[in-house]
Amino acid sequence: MRILITNDDGINAPGLLTLLNIATEIAGPDGEVWTVAPAFEQSGVAHCISYTHPMMIAQLGIRRFATEGSPADCVLAGLHDVMKDTPPDLILSGVNRGNNAAENTLYSGTIGGAMEAALQGLPAIALSQYFGQENADLDDPFEAAAVHGVATVRAILAATPPQTEDYRLFHSVNFPPVAASNVKGMKAAPQGFRRDVKFGIEPHFAPSGRKFLWIKGGPQHTPTEPGTDAAVNLDGYISITPMRADLTAHDALADLQGSLPK
Repeated sequence: MRILITNDDGINAPGLLTLLNIATEIAGPDGEVWTVAPAFEQSGVAHCISYTHPMMIAQLGIRRFATEGSPADCVLAGLHDVMKDTPPDLILSGVNRGNNAAENTLYSGTIGGAMEAALQGLPAIALSQYFGQENADLDDPFEAAAVHGVATVRAILAATPPQTEDYRLFHSVNFPPVAASNVKGMKAAPQGFRRDVKFGIEPHFAPSGRKFLWIKGGPQHTPTEPGTDAAVNLDGYISITPMRADLTAHDALADLQGSLPK
């Protein structure tokens, strides 16, 4: 198997090394793992692409490339330049430092990379490691992902039939904020919503007197509805959420059509 990996934390992020190890085992002794990742951190860029300006790409090693672009850019670079003659069978994005559950999903560059892969017609999985008091001080805070990542990816691949839809499935995985030995299992879970948790602004003034605004997130350990992604993560389970790039609120279409002028 040929696998392309990317992330949004940058080419030197420790979570990318965790993902490389996961992908190497999935690919097998006769497989290949290619890395195309951002040269600098791209957290929070969602599905952004560098549409209005070019991006530089540099080879850093064997099957290892960095781009001055977003995770979605990296997927495009991997598919249409780096691996154009030998396309991958699977694209993995992560392992993100921090969770991409609930509303974080919408901002995540890790998710954006997997979404672009799905739009390009390829199987894709985004992997993120929830951080909390039980794992932040471990020698390897990515331990849960490192130990359970291979089994999780294989379980998803085995459960996902070949796809022909225009908007294909991709999957978001969040590993719980616990030591690997305390992971209770895997659960399929819908995206949740942290009530009263929103991004905001925190202003600061530089010594020069110039005003700067920092984007500030909310508490990450506020549980979502029972059975949804962040809730099962905080209960010690790996959440697996199937997703599509189609943003249509299909449940609202009929009511909207019925209320429109004839």
